[in-house]
Amino acid sequence: MVVISAVSIPAQETSAPQPWMNPRLSPDQRADLVVHQLTLPEKIQLVHGIGWGPLRPGDPVPPDNNGGAGEVQGIPRLGIPSLQQADSAVGVRMAAAQSRYATLLPSVLGAAASWDVKAAHLYGDIIGRELRAQGYNQSIGGGVNLARDPRNGRLFEYPGEDPLLAGVTVGHVIQGIQANKVMADIKHYAFNDQETGRTVVDVHISRKSAHESDLLAFELGIRIGQPSSVMCSYNKVEGDWSCENKWLLNDVLKGEWKFPGFVVSDWEATHSTTKAALAGLDMEMPGSQFFGTPLEDAVRNGKVPQARLDDMVHRLLRSMFAAGVIDDPSLPRKVVDPFRGRDDAQQIEEESIVLLKNNRGALPLVANRLQRVVVIGAHADVGVISGGGSAQVDAPGGNAISPDKPTKWGEAVYFPSSPLRYIREHAPNAQVSFDAGTDPAMAAQAARGADAVLIFADQYMSEGGDAPTLALPGNQNALIAAVAKANPHTLVILETGNPVSMPWIDDVQGVLEAWYPGIGGGQAIANVLFGSVDPSGKLPITFPRSEKDLPHPRIFGMTYKTPANGGLPEHWVSEEKTASFPADYTEGVRFGYKWFESEQKQPLFPFGFGLSYTHFTYDDLQIDSDKKQVHFRVRNDGQRSGTEVAQAYVQLPPSSGEKFMRLAGWGRVTLAPGASHQVTVQLEPLALASWNEPAEKWDWTHGDYTVKVGRSSADIALSGHLRMQ
Repeated sequence: MVVISAVSIPAQETSAPQPWMNPRLSPDQRADLVVHQLTLPEKIQLVHGIGWGPLRPGDPVPPDNNGGAGEVQGIPRLGIPSLQQADSAVGVRMAAAQSRYATLLPSVLGAAASWDVKAAHLYGDIIGRELRAQGYNQSIGGGVNLARDPRNGRLFEYPGEDPLLAGVTVGHVIQGIQANKVMADIKHYAFNDQETGRTVVDVHISRKSAHESDLLAFELGIRIGQPSSVMCSYNKVEGDWSCENKWLLNDVLKGEWKFPGFVVSDWEATHSTTKAALAGLDMEMPGSQFFGTPLEDAVRNGKVPQARLDDMVHRLLRSMFAAGVIDDPSLPRKVVDPFRGRDDAQQIEEESIVLLKNNRGALPLVANRLQRVVVIGAHADVGVISGGGSAQVDAPGGNAISPDKPTKWGEAVYFPSSPLRYIREHAPNAQVSFDAGTDPAMAAQAARGADAVLIFADQYMSEGGDAPTLALPGNQNALIAAVAKANPHTLVILETGNPVSMPWIDDVQGVLEAWYPGIGGGQAIANVLFGSVDPSGKLPITFPRSEKDLPHPRIFGMTYKTPANGGLPEHWVSEEKTASFPADYTEGVRFGYKWFESEQKQPLFPFGFGLSYTHFTYDDLQIDSDKKQVHFRVRNDGQRSGTEVAQAYVQLPPSSGEKFMRLAGWGRVTLAPGASHQVTVQLEPLALASWNEPAEKWDWTHGDYTVKVGRSSADIALSGHLRMQ
């Protein structure tokens, strides 16, 4: 391990005016003024940082350290504060190390299931306000990698498989963060689509497919959110590391998209000095192995032009000015009550829960009809599961299943939001018992004769490894099968980071997907189960029936070992490769719902799917080709109030050769029983476009585009045509 020493420039007494502190100037003008005042060592100081804690034990800690993921020391004599960075994908991480706690939000995948930009903005606002309150001014989060493989260990940090939904969701999260004068990040740029061998995998994809899929999610997220920084990823793309990939950084990000902010490496993802600097990397994190003395030497000897170093520093400073962290640098360190954000987190979770099956109206449960209820599995008596890795938020009071023991990296952490408690509150006159579910036979015996059996099944996923299969880990499939056989009134509540297969689906009455539910999860789940909240979530990702239905049934680089007992491979598999290996994206843009449609495969549950306790009908479709707008009416024909997410898809003209639809927009509407609303969906122009690889630009095919409107990608209610001249 390289030990990093901090370079500190002492503050100097000065009474001279500082023109860069004039807020009437643009962020770029102010940044230029500061750059002209900096010495070469000061410029070098601003393009690398220091990491510590569990990521880099033993590193020296600067006196102004705030205990997060990293720090870039500022220039006090010029009024430039240090960057205090914290991992914050689903809440502020490592807060407990400083005797603070933060709100655990539902997974990003869950938030995307709400299809609600207001919920996404609220998601970011919670993160931003708690970062600022705890002394941080930069968020390390904003993952927008697409779900090319539903077994990705970090899928819970990402917003699903569609570039439009993903980019819009994360863009609004970024807006919410930066509304608090905290700099936001978007990551992992680009194609960091698996954890297996993530530091050596070499992704191969055509530039046309890249622009129309993964890069489109980044383009939209950056356009909407205007993040301060972009984090480049660990993997290679077409032979070059992402953090020294000229095509990704200079040509696309800074060239085509005109991104004005800075590019920061993922932690220890920098591999060179001159190549990385000239390719577009602006900041090495953490350490100074490449962007410390080696970069200073490269500038002095002309290998890296002085103008390039000035550009690196300018990009950082203009982002700091734009976000307000220089004009308002006050970062009071104070205790944040995680339960203050509980109501907001619960609201997001209630919008995120997806009702996947509801046979014969088994849900919602009616409390006065229940005499005996059995709750089984997934530690539902004490809490809800959370995702791991650098997204792991500290649980108040410690891990709910083992509060007296310190939590280790790679250990599932449960938060104190007990579904059992809130189920009992909803059904106070019923006998509600709990069985741990460790023995399927005993659980089945406990379930016999109950009016309702609620099985909670979970799946721990984390940075650093992928799931080799879509199966629920452990004996949970056997548990569900045994209980469902013993009692026909069985309902399954999933707390998963990823889609899972369901071999028992025909034997249970209902299924809820609650994702990783966050600190308000227990109450949110109970509210949906008992109908206090109508489920309105829609899947942001396809649920396959089997790995065999995927474009790549085996994860690139993963070694599959069949256990001696003939069962499934171990759930937690992390193959750290030392030699590079290829990941050939031969499917191009055809993954998720586009793959299933073009291959005419039937998924377990399609993209955009989600049931309600009421029913919606669609009619009166009108298409405005000039404005690229779709108008239609949605009516609530049921007996309950509810929210519908009406989705608009387009299929390019036959001359394009595409055999699948593309999500082009959606409308979210809440209706009372019998009410209707005229919905207008503005179609995203890039969802209708094709990347012209030779010309390196977007083109729109002339002809008739088929427009399809419906409840999901597989449930189309209306169709018509849009004419592109």
